[in-house]
Amino acid sequence: MLGVAGRRGGLAVALVSVVCFSLSGPTAKFLGAAGFAPLEAVWMRMAAAGLILMAALAVFRPRALRIPRKSLPHFALYAAVAVAGMQALFFLALTRLPVGVTLLIEYTSPVAVVFWVRFVRKVRLPLAAFAGALIAVAGLAIVVEVWAGLKIDALGLLLALGAAACCAGYFLLSDSFADEIDPFGLVAWGLIGAATVLIPISQPWNIPWERLGGTATVGTTTLPALVPFAALVLGATVIAYLTSIVALRRLSAAVGSTVASLEVIAGSLAAFVLLGEALGLHQILGGLIVLAGALIAQTAVVRPSPVTAPPVPEMAGAPT
Repeated sequence: MLGVAGRRGGLAVALVSVVCFSLSGPTAKFLGAAGFAPLEAVWMRMAAAGLILMAALAVFRPRALRIPRKSLPHFALYAAVAVAGMQALFFLALTRLPVGVTLLIEYTSPVAVVFWVRFVRKVRLPLAAFAGALIAVAGLAIVVEVWAGLKIDALGLLLALGAAACCAGYFLLSDSFADEIDPFGLVAWGLIGAATVLIPISQPWNIPWERLGGTATVGTTTLPALVPFAALVLGATVIAYLTSIVALRRLSAAVGSTVASLEVIAGSLAAFVLLGEALGLHQILGGLIVLAGALIAQTAVVRPSPVTAPPVPEMAGAPT
């Protein structure tokens, strides 16, 4: 077992991961302002980060890049849904919703995991799992102000919910690889696989790469386009994923989930500082309820009752 120092180190690494992941929304909006379409920015992120991780692993951890042949079909689904689908829908949702609201909606993914584990995997779960799911849904209703006929963009809501569904797939599919593929290798191959899946849609040969030499202005903030691109690839992807894996090895799933929930807060703060986006009162109150429900559901799912079938996935947060 890890000592106090090890757990503190894991907590520190987890916080670094949270801060890095929180940059994905603001940096994506800056790239949009620089003239890149959402799916172009997604492809640039996946391809660049994937190549960096592949090169690093090839040198320092080559065994991590091995994928058993029997796992290839599941891996293809993982790359298409859990990585490409989640990231593409998240970036598209950001064009219509504030960063904080998009993150809050995506953080309802534990609700889908709860129902999948119970009704598809036939695993008996504690009532707390369903209570958490209902609380998260109630919080989401407050976030979108459903009593007023939806105060946010309807298409943006659907895109964010799609990202949440893909995020649930991330947890479920990652769990199926737990004993077969090195987690570092899974991330690297997942990014490369996602970039491959998105080639026909993103059409990298038509991406205006020269705009990386220009500037991006959001509100009153102007940055060289290379700055948000580098932050997105290196900070919000490479460092974020690597530190999240290291943290999960040192923290329990419950603790990891709690820390990861701070991404919503960190992302909202980053959006406020960099983009001038602020959440309204209902978004703040509803967001707190969403986070509480998600944490209850996650904790219950990773601690199932003794009468269970297959193991359930460990969820530590939505890696955007």
